[in-house]
Amino acid sequence: MSKAPSAISPAGSSDVAHHLHPYTQLRQLEKDGPLVIVRGEGVQVFDEHGKAYIEGMSGLWCASLGFSEKRLADVAYQQMTTLPYYHSFSGKVPGPVTALVDALIRWAPVPMARVLFANSGSESNDTAFKLVRYYNNALGRPLKKKIIARNKGYHGVTLAAASLSGLPTMHQHFDLPLPDVVRVSCPHFYQYALPGESEAQFVDRLAVELEDTILREGPETVAAFIAEPVQGAGGVIIPPPGYFAKVQAILKKYDVLFIADEVITGFGRLGQAFGTQVFDLKPDMITVAKMMTSAYVPMSALYVSDAIYQAVADASAAVGVFGHGYTYSGHPLACAIALETLRIYEADDVIGHVRRVAPHLQQGLQAFKDHPMVGHVRGLGLIGAIELAQDPATRKPFDPKRGVGAYLVGRAQANGLILRVLPGDVIGFSPPLVITEAEIDTLLERFAVALSQTQDWVKTWR
Repeated sequence: MSKAPSAISPAGSSDVAHHLHPYTQLRQLEKDGPLVIVRGEGVQVFDEHGKAYIEGMSGLWCASLGFSEKRLADVAYQQMTTLPYYHSFSGKVPGPVTALVDALIRWAPVPMARVLFANSGSESNDTAFKLVRYYNNALGRPLKKKIIARNKGYHGVTLAAASLSGLPTMHQHFDLPLPDVVRVSCPHFYQYALPGESEAQFVDRLAVELEDTILREGPETVAAFIAEPVQGAGGVIIPPPGYFAKVQAILKKYDVLFIADEVITGFGRLGQAFGTQVFDLKPDMITVAKMMTSAYVPMSALYVSDAIYQAVADASAAVGVFGHGYTYSGHPLACAIALETLRIYEADDVIGHVRRVAPHLQQGLQAFKDHPMVGHVRGLGLIGAIELAQDPATRKPFDPKRGVGAYLVGRAQANGLILRVLPGDVIGFSPPLVITEAEIDTLLERFAVALSQTQDWVKTWR
């Protein structure tokens, strides 16, 4: 009889070497080993040696209530001891699904008819990709399948979601993107404006590009446009004023669906419940995830408009079934935690707190704008970015091979602050929504030390 395995290997054991780490330089990791996080408390996490770090990225933009919210642990225990699992297939549904759907419809920033659950933002964006096809087939428009996505967009890592994403490392060696994904420019004025071009002229140029793209592809073939209100993993890119107004007018003109990817911006990150409200969007579908459960368990959702739902329902009736769903769609544990997360947002006025403390973060970030290594500082609500530059006056970036942003993030980690380097030596900031002004001060102080240390390092090779 074989010996049963022991419970769980201790953190930091050699078993970690067998983990294939996502979004990691794998050969470098073999040399350096991972940072093993074992505990969380408020906006801090602790490694296996007891060292504390301010989590300046909320994990992956997601742990909105920090890392020790007992109310979520309590409802998780209650649900696990009541109904640990059930599915939503074949006309059945676990109890918490109905309550969560009702709550999400109340939270919806624009009228929506249905909510379809999944387990990650990637899956919900993948589902949106599929529904675009289903919808147009149902309407007898089999050619209308192309989806327009933007450079530097990030929509997930499934085949469809990675294809919609506009970051080259997500396509290389994976044989992506899939057919029927069409790319347009990123609305990053700092990086992509032409010499002498104003923000208004930049917006006009991107609008012309979008319309020309639709006309070139053929309006009868272009089905949807997908966009994050604020592009997250692509560099915390905030569109210039008027951008979305012009985009939406073009989409309406050519009967192109609008998918708003609110996986990062949904549930308060920007100081309102959704980025849809911040930028006055009128999407046909909205994807949400991350802060819906404060990331305490995996869950995502796709909001669907009534027009799309009605077409899909009619077509599925003819087929006999709506042939889509996941084993864990609407998992009762995830539903219970999402419901409690939404209750906490309301009871504790978390979004009001974001509005109160966000200026402190944004002002603190702006204080670095004249640093000799800083090209651009931007942010909104509790999300921000500092874009490094070798020569800020000419917006000349560092050579990517130098890894300046990665070095800075490493120095921040050594000083007790976890941040993330985004493409183009952009340093991202996205702390938990419950962070205090005093904690923001500590975050900024530790970043200042890391930036100074990075400047000293850069001087050694100039």
